[in-house]
Amino acid sequence: MTNPTTAAGNNPAGESSNDASEEMFVAPRQHLLDLDDLSVGEINDLLDSAEGMLEITGRDIRKTPALRGKTIITLFFENSTRTRVSFEQAGKILGADVINVTASTSSVSKGESLLNTVKTLQAMKIDALVVRHPHSGAPYFISNHTDASVVNAGDGMHAHPTQSLLDLFTVRNNIGDMAGKKIAIVGDVLYSRVARSDILAFQKMGAEVTISCPNTLIPDEWTLGSTLGDETGFGGLKLARNVEEAVDSADVVMALRIQQERQDAGHLPSLREYSDRWGINAKRMALANDGALLMHPGPMNEGVEISSEVAHGAQSVVEEQVRNAVAVRMAVLYTLCAPGKSSRIGGSESNSGNEA
Repeated sequence: MTNPTTAAGNNPAGESSNDASEEMFVAPRQHLLDLDDLSVGEINDLLDSAEGMLEITGRDIRKTPALRGKTIITLFFENSTRTRVSFEQAGKILGADVINVTASTSSVSKGESLLNTVKTLQAMKIDALVVRHPHSGAPYFISNHTDASVVNAGDGMHAHPTQSLLDLFTVRNNIGDMAGKKIAIVGDVLYSRVARSDILAFQKMGAEVTISCPNTLIPDEWTLGSTLGDETGFGGLKLARNVEEAVDSADVVMALRIQQERQDAGHLPSLREYSDRWGINAKRMALANDGALLMHPGPMNEGVEISSEVAHGAQSVVEEQVRNAVAVRMAVLYTLCAPGKSSRIGGSESNSGNEA
């Protein structure tokens, strides 16, 4: 999440303090654009909030007045099922008015610019704008031109922060503390915004992350068999020589979707060869630790990056990821939009008098 007014740890009153234990007060977060500037404490606060939201989603009557009177718009310039529906359901369970806008049915199809679209929506006094866009950085641009809270629902090859939060939530609910755990991420790392966000997220939580993918599907400056330095922004990330090395003794195995819509031709000889060399199947899952989790951000190309046998097997938590998506996105929307939000990071509720 980005905080355009006060950085975490700053004293907004401009007063110095010699008490290291003194709680730090900051202005409420306004946007969730990426996970790189979130502290571990803020991530845990969101995950803790999602625990309560998960209880709400399990009720017979799934409705609360928490965001009654708030208006949330989902603005998607790319196709989506899981992300869009879960955000819509999250907003409606919280009592907000949720309006869906697709690029193909909006004035964008008539040539309206992104800026003018945002200005039009801003004039309607909205409270939150959930955006998916094919161009990396689009949600950042939008956040500079609206007073509404902006949630990045996926921007190009850059980031997908709420997917990473729900992945963290799913892992935490199954194995607890992630510190020291081995996370294997296998597949199209170069074009996957989920891969980038998940690497950041799991590393922040103290996990050891190892990736495996074809040479053609990693950044040019990365080398298989190496460990990245801090200067890359992914310090400690291990690049396995093959998928067996990555999966060996892993606590979590995540298969990534082949991003065919983002690739130019020539990255892979064939999908069959990809499946043979990098696909996650029962034989490869057997190399992981007993009880290791199998994950996939969806949608799955069964028989390509993951076999049907393991996709629906006992170790798979793919459906749990989908269920958790609503609770996590409820937590995000509530944190950004609820009136009287806490202005204290990691502290108890205090009315700040500000609404995002």
